[in-house]
Amino acid sequence: MADEPGSVLEAIECLGSLASENEDVTVDEVVKSFGGRSYGPMILVPALVGVSPVGGVPGVPSFFAVLIAVIAVQILIGRSHFWLPGVLAQRSVSGDKLSKASDKLERPAKKLDAVFGHRLKWATEPPAPQIAAAIILVLCGTIPLLEIVPFAAAAPFAAIAAFGVALMVRDGALMLFAIAVSFVTVGTAFTQFLA
Repeated sequence: MADEPGSVLEAIECLGSLASENEDVTVDEVVKSFGGRSYGPMILVPALVGVSPVGGVPGVPSFFAVLIAVIAVQILIGRSHFWLPGVLAQRSVSGDKLSKASDKLERPAKKLDAVFGHRLKWATEPPAPQIAAAIILVLCGTIPLLEIVPFAAAAPFAAIAAFGVALMVRDGALMLFAIAVSFVTVGTAFTQFLA
């Protein structure tokens, strides 16, 4: 089992490596490359792909929302290892598309790593991961609604990515920011559809 990525760039480089070695990359291969216990990268990576141009492909945002929701439920109930149903684990994306997405994400990943890490660490300790998981589930619920407008799902994916970074680099300030952004994102999504 691989070592858990300790930075955003390491997670993106791991994806790029998988993409260059395989014609198609399955979700299961990504989970195994991250080590099976690493919930930060497992939330971050699909959220970043959802924000990338790949997230503009119809159906992709909803798929990633379901994948993230399955992971969030397992965080919420306290599982120590991730389990994915076969229908999700065997889904794949072409290595070429994943490679292009990881290339585009490397620069922002370096910037994220330069800014975030080890602030207000208490805000990443339990029960913070479970609170984050509950909020992530709500955000995932907004994504299929927003998918009808191209790239509108980028907002909840960005909030989810912030949670992933916060959990991975143990940045409590970012965790608190992600919670605030989530409330704004959910409120905006629902007012759009209730108006």
